[in-house]
Amino acid sequence: MPLKDHNNPTLKLPSWVENAVVYQIFPDRFKRSKTSYKKNNFEFMNWEDPPDLQGFRGGDLFGVIERLDYLKGIGINCIYLNPIFSSAANHRYHTYDYFKVDPILGGDEALYSLIDEAHKRDIFIVLDGVFNHCGRGFWPFHHIIENGKSSPYKNWFKLHETPFKAYPKENETCGYDCWWNDPALPKFNFENKDVEDFLLSVGKYWVEKGIDGWRLDVAEEIPFSFWDKFNYEMKRINSEVWVVGEIWGDARKWLNKKYFDGVMNYRVGWSTISWVADFKLNSPYKNSFYPLKNLTSKEYINILKITESWYSNEINNGNLNLLDSHDVPRALNTLAKDIKSLKLALFLLFINKGVPCIYYGTEIGLSGGAEPHCRESFPCNNKYNDDIREFIKSIIEFRKTYRIFIKNGIKWTSPEKDILCGNFKSKKNKITIYVNRSRLSAFNLSKTVSKIIFKSEEFNLKEVLPPQSLICYLNSI
Repeated sequence: MPLKDHNNPTLKLPSWVENAVVYQIFPDRFKRSKTSYKKNNFEFMNWEDPPDLQGFRGGDLFGVIERLDYLKGIGINCIYLNPIFSSAANHRYHTYDYFKVDPILGGDEALYSLIDEAHKRDIFIVLDGVFNHCGRGFWPFHHIIENGKSSPYKNWFKLHETPFKAYPKENETCGYDCWWNDPALPKFNFENKDVEDFLLSVGKYWVEKGIDGWRLDVAEEIPFSFWDKFNYEMKRINSEVWVVGEIWGDARKWLNKKYFDGVMNYRVGWSTISWVADFKLNSPYKNSFYPLKNLTSKEYINILKITESWYSNEINNGNLNLLDSHDVPRALNTLAKDIKSLKLALFLLFINKGVPCIYYGTEIGLSGGAEPHCRESFPCNNKYNDDIREFIKSIIEFRKTYRIFIKNGIKWTSPEKDILCGNFKSKKNKITIYVNRSRLSAFNLSKTVSKIIFKSEEFNLKEVLPPQSLICYLNSI
């Protein structure tokens, strides 16, 4: 996947994105490689230990390489990695060196090897860019810790008190702007041009090294003036770089001006989970931007319709659609471990406009709750709770086969309270989809339908759609 040089790039959606199927990996918990384990003398927590905010399990990028064929076999062609740069946190959102891959993950060598091996398999690599804040170990901030307002780097951050307290006691303030009042995450001062230039240089450096995209953390907290430059600068190096912003709600202010190619479309995720659950949500998690709640079919259709109406067709096809992630409870947890509901949710995710994203371990039944429990270790013994890899392979193949229909969009209706009916059209054909979320009631189908092109394994009678199942028909127009 060679770089493409353009002095005057147009901010178009990269050509590969519409056919992408993304797999999100939390590196510390995915796979501890044989290479790194033999090479280093690191002491890690036990792989099987329950997830915790502190401590490292030792997953690394060489481990990702060892599982590339596994991912390729499912149908994955893009990997989104949570942060990989040097950090003192297992999630690595506390960056202290933006130009070095964390040694615990295998260092720069591991990333370069991953890029090479992934590209050999036609798999793209997207990194997580944490440009709103850094860790306390980041060298300009460390310089300020040592020198206070005498430091020439004092304007890289917004300092309010001197001396400030990087490690405040309970009920003390730190004296500088930080993300969500967490002193471990000092916020950058984007009024300082040196900060902008530094972070742009980080973005360009890793694009030049061969990555295929950036997912940009807490993008809405960073000034528009920075994003006005970022996408442009990345595409000056390679017009095929995908730039995705983490914005949980209405992103029109960012997308209408093409600051990003798309955003993380959480609205599709929480609404889909909420609908398939059929009023049986396990939802103690509270987040106004991920409002898990019982939905009627009409309410769900309306959310999808409104969300799609916000953006252009190109933006809708460039959004990253996801059910869950490292920031929210796993879908299977929210669905009270009902695997049939999860399958319906995944199918609906895959037939929406936009790029579907699977959070690591979804395919084998990981079901952790809210953070940090949603960051559990991927089983290393091949003993899985619920193995739905074949189902995921089948919906990826369905999406690939009927991509032109999906790209044109689907029109939803609800013939009964627990039933969705969707219609896709091309010039010559129409696809009709029925989804039954009810756990008790079957749905009588029309006798006039024709060729079945996809169905749940529960479906066995042509004219009856069983509970928690789906069917897709292809008809000539």
